[in-house]
Amino acid sequence: MEETRREEILEAALRVFAERGFRGTSIDAVAERAGLTRQGVLHYFPSKKRLFMALLRFREKLNREHLEGHDDKDDWPGMLAAAVAYDHTYPCLAQVHSVMLAEGVTGAAPAQQYLHDHYETMQALMIAQLTERYGERLPSGLSPRAAARAMLAMLDGMQQQWLLDGEQDDYPEIMRDVLSVLLGSTPV
Repeated sequence: MEETRREEILEAALRVFAERGFRGTSIDAVAERAGLTRQGVLHYFPSKKRLFMALLRFREKLNREHLEGHDDKDDWPGMLAAAVAYDHTYPCLAQVHSVMLAEGVTGAAPAQQYLHDHYETMQALMIAQLTERYGERLPSGLSPRAAARAMLAMLDGMQQQWLLDGEQDDYPEIMRDVLSVLLGSTPV
């Protein structure tokens, strides 16, 4: 029951933070969306900052769980396209990430530190996996570091374009095709 209630609060917080950002969100707004009192939310998350940090871990957990179902872990273009497609079915994930990016750029804590750590971790993981698979150069000629940075930038850019133009529904396919070129593999 405790874990279920925490997830209900995080689901509500995801929507409120996506709509209002960190600065514009209050514990009261999250409580209202979750159907709880302020004290009910504070019982599980003693501060807005702790709620926000738990929300970011929750967002990562949802994305990780989704990607665990991807059959071919060596199919990076397909896997990252699946991540983009998942965001399209759960737009709050993309919205909260975009709001967090905007606040991180302006120096708003805790978004800035979280994003710094997140990108550092993701880049290191991608570089390690690309180096293990391809060595010092990918078939495209890029270094693993350059490819990792380009993939992260493309993920964020595609997400921004989709949020601005939700009518476009071909972003997962575009992602797959561009990543195939970037990685030097054949588009599926």
